[in-house]
Amino acid sequence: MAPIEIPELVRLKAVALGSEGEQWMASLAESLAEFEDQWGIAVGAPFRAGSAAYVVSVTTADGAPAVLKLAMPDGLDGNGKFAQELEAVRQGQGRGYVDLLEFDERRRAMLLERLVRPIHDVGLSIEAQIDAIAATVAQGWRRPDNPSVWRTGAEQAESLEQSIGTTWDLLGRPCPEPAVRLAQEYARRRREAFDERTAVAIHGDAHPWNVLESSAGGFKLIDPDGMWSEPAHDLAIPLRHWNDELLAGEPGTRVRSWCARLQETTGVDAQAIWEWAHAERVSTGLFLLRLGDPYGLPFLEVAHRIAT
Repeated sequence: MAPIEIPELVRLKAVALGSEGEQWMASLAESLAEFEDQWGIAVGAPFRAGSAAYVVSVTTADGAPAVLKLAMPDGLDGNGKFAQELEAVRQGQGRGYVDLLEFDERRRAMLLERLVRPIHDVGLSIEAQIDAIAATVAQGWRRPDNPSVWRTGAEQAESLEQSIGTTWDLLGRPCPEPAVRLAQEYARRRREAFDERTAVAIHGDAHPWNVLESSAGGFKLIDPDGMWSEPAHDLAIPLRHWNDELLAGEPGTRVRSWCARLQETTGVDAQAIWEWAHAERVSTGLFLLRLGDPYGLPFLEVAHRIAT
């Protein structure tokens, strides 16, 4: 069976998983063939986007375009769990999430509707993207059907505080200390602020490449982390991006303006959004560097300028 081409970031994450990741990559071609038979699909070209799964375009038996997603094994810090992602997609049907056509939880596979392009590539201004992402994630904000199986915002904040310090040391402290300590302080604040009475199901990773244009109009969400947290957490995720634009000016001022904009349009506290955004930004930068991806450096440079 011919080997398949695996996107670089997917390969880096799989390698970081060790033998499980290596076995997963080696079995991908066989898995594709099995799902062609099981779901009556024809496999096409892989997508270059994504980082925690092998994603390929397919055509269903009735000729409709779709997407097959094969998730890598759980276990890598910074990656969400497949079961929680699947549950978030299932509960998000009709609430802003991509349509789920078929799934096989044991084999970590989903067959999904094919969307058009990420909101990042639509040509909207950053502010218009932020507005659209906020409106899309808000459709899914409700109490989860079974909250006990969801990772909480308090757990995520505690994980951020610990992993930021550990990874920073492990990597030889690749950014100045104030950015890291501020991120840890903000993570502690968000952990202490968690309130299950007001917490909702959030996407947890709605960055500009996880919010896609729908052929029916509007946007839909893909690749959720699936958490039970405060709305500010969901709104903060996209604000950790647009590093080049932020570094071209005064990052803190612009991110503050985005937080204020979101408070005005959603009623969610701007300071809570700001704190989540900084903690998630530092965590993302360190995570990418740990994988060997130098794209993590601009995240840390923005965080450094904000902290100083």
